[in-house]
Amino acid sequence: MLKQLGGRSVVSELAPNIKTYDVVVVGAGAAGVGVGVSLRHAGIENFLIVDSHGVGASFDRWPAETRFITPSFPSNSIGMLDLNSVAIGISPAYSLQVEHPTGAEYAAHLREIAKYFELPVRNGVNVINVTKYADVFLLDTPDETLYCKHLIWAAGEFQYPRRLGFEGADLCRHTATVSAYDELPGDDFVIIGGYESGVDAAFHLASYDKRARLLDAGCPWESGSSDPSVSLSVYSLERMREEWFESQIELLPNCEVCTVKQQGDSYVVCTCDERQLKTSAPPLLATGFEGSLPLVNNLFEQRADGYPVLNKHDESTITSGLFLCGPSVRHDQHVFCFIYKYRQRFAVVAKAIATSLGLPAEGLEMYRQWGMYLDDLSCCGKECVC
Repeated sequence: MLKQLGGRSVVSELAPNIKTYDVVVVGAGAAGVGVGVSLRHAGIENFLIVDSHGVGASFDRWPAETRFITPSFPSNSIGMLDLNSVAIGISPAYSLQVEHPTGAEYAAHLREIAKYFELPVRNGVNVINVTKYADVFLLDTPDETLYCKHLIWAAGEFQYPRRLGFEGADLCRHTATVSAYDELPGDDFVIIGGYESGVDAAFHLASYDKRARLLDAGCPWESGSSDPSVSLSVYSLERMREEWFESQIELLPNCEVCTVKQQGDSYVVCTCDERQLKTSAPPLLATGFEGSLPLVNNLFEQRADGYPVLNKHDESTITSGLFLCGPSVRHDQHVFCFIYKYRQRFAVVAKAIATSLGLPAEGLEMYRQWGMYLDDLSCCGKECVC
């Protein structure tokens, strides 16, 4: 048992043979791999990346047809980093030769990055509890306890689907559990949730000549915002204009679900305005993700919207040394939910940790010229004028 004496850690005194890392990164997806590369460039050597499955595992679990909504382009030669890159000098478009990668393709890309930069990744490590005593974090796993001075939480969201709290939600199937849309039995579906994953599900079902009703409590396909964090991507809007999409998919805006019931072999989706939508297939939930943060919520202050309060280094305001990387990063009204957004904060985190360790981290300065070192948020939040 690690104890505190005089407000300091006594790992070395009580257990001198325990390995204590300077940094442990939890999660080996885009955020974990990307910040791992940044730690390398910061001159940090004593770190470890752990994942419950393996590098890019969440991307491997995407439905087979689902592709990135952000396009990749090999633009490094003109000083513009590929939108889907997580590291300087790397381009998925160049290595994969595709513009909109599938999840499986991108997972393979992440594994190549981890191999190229010789990232210290340990697969099959499931962190079940995190505590901090004095200046050391304890990460409990079924097999061992890991010790570190700094912890970067980059465990992502996809493996933690959000199942809305309405009655009968357990009768529905979340799109995150679909391995391939062409394998879904039935030819008439109800999709609950009209943002990216809902439109993606509708698009692929329609491409297989299946019909679907796509409903949402709002009307996301008519959002007037140019911020892709709160409106549909151009890629999704373009696909919705396909003639066969419009003929196969019925859009139902301002349609909030109250209950889902099973009647024999059918399902009935009941809305709050007393509509009833009957379908022979389990309704599909395209309702986003809870994320992994509930595992460490007690180590962060909470914003009004439920996301963690972070300081200017993306560090917890109540647990020093704990940093957040990935799509759950929020600062005021700024949402860093896409790779090309949250990758701008990797160097900020790496620099803060390097400074704590007494390292100059001069290698991180090159991140600025590539748009990957966003430490001034005053330039964010600008809407397009046309």
